[in-house]
Amino acid sequence: MATKVLVAYASKHGTTSQVAESIAGTLRELGLAVEIKEAGCVHDIAPYDAVVIGGGLYMGKWHADARHMLKRHRQELAGKRLAVFGMGPDSLDESKIAESRKQLERSLAATPELAPIAVTIFGGALEPESWRFPFNRLPAFDARDWDAIRGWAEEVAAKLTPIPVAA
Repeated sequence: MATKVLVAYASKHGTTSQVAESIAGTLRELGLAVEIKEAGCVHDIAPYDAVVIGGGLYMGKWHADARHMLKRHRQELAGKRLAVFGMGPDSLDESKIAESRKQLERSLAATPELAPIAVTIFGGALEPESWRFPFNRLPAFDARDWDAIRGWAEEVAAKLTPIPVAA
């Protein structure tokens, strides 16, 4: 029976949901049973063997829906395999990735009983036309590295897939 995985995402303008869809697709290709939901709509995680949750980083904080999901389900998540991703920096510059990682780690510190099997930061994307003033005046960017996203999903899948026992 395939490992059942929930991929939950918290996204204001859709770019994080696109990454979550990509991760879910990779996990499915690798034989896992995957459901994808908005983090704010997750009411029960009991049916899942593992959870992947991601959210954008805004103004120094991980998306509130992602933080609330971890807090709301903290007891059940402590007994499940959990993988976490954050999105945010406008480039893949090491210093920007490191700063975003600190922001994500601060958010994860609120649930110290959780020990994710994988945590990463992906570059973010900004489509100014989907934002309100004054952010709609910012230049567009897309720092998402789709190969890195797929690679991380493959690493997560390897940690979630049972190793076959030789006969």
